[in-house]
Amino acid sequence: MRLYTVHGEPPREATGPEGWPEAKPRPPVLVREGFSLRAFVFGFLWFLFNRLWWEALGLLALTLLAAFALPDPYAGLAVFGLHLIAGFEARDRLRARLARRGLPVLGVVAAPDEDIAWFRLGQQRPDLVKAVP
Repeated sequence: MRLYTVHGEPPREATGPEGWPEAKPRPPVLVREGFSLRAFVFGFLWFLFNRLWWEALGLLALTLLAAFALPDPYAGLAVFGLHLIAGFEARDRLRARLARRGLPVLGVVAAPDEDIAWFRLGQQRPDLVKAVP
C-alpha cells in the first residue's frame, strides 16, 4: 500500500449546489510518499522537469564540485551519495514547492496505485475532485 499526499487549494466559504463547496479552478495534485527512483537515476534532469530550479542548481553544483575536486575513487562515491540523497528528498522538495505555490496538504490517501488513489480521494473528499484530470 502506497501513501499519497493530496495538495490543493483550501476549501472556500461559499457553497455551491447541495451544500458542497464550489469546484476548484485547479484540480488537486497527488504526490506519492517514499523514494523516487527517477530522481535517483536522472537527478538534475528530474529536478528541472519538476520545475525545482534551486534544487537542480544545487545538485548540479555539488555534483560538479565532487567530480572535479575529489580524487577518482571518492568522486564516484560522492556523486552516488548525492543522487541517493536526491532520491530520498525529491518528493519532499516537490511538496514544499506545491506549498509555496499555495497548494497545501489537504489529506493523505492510501492506495496500491494512483488510479485507485484518485478513486478513494473521490470517496473521501468529493468536493476536491469535481474536475479530476
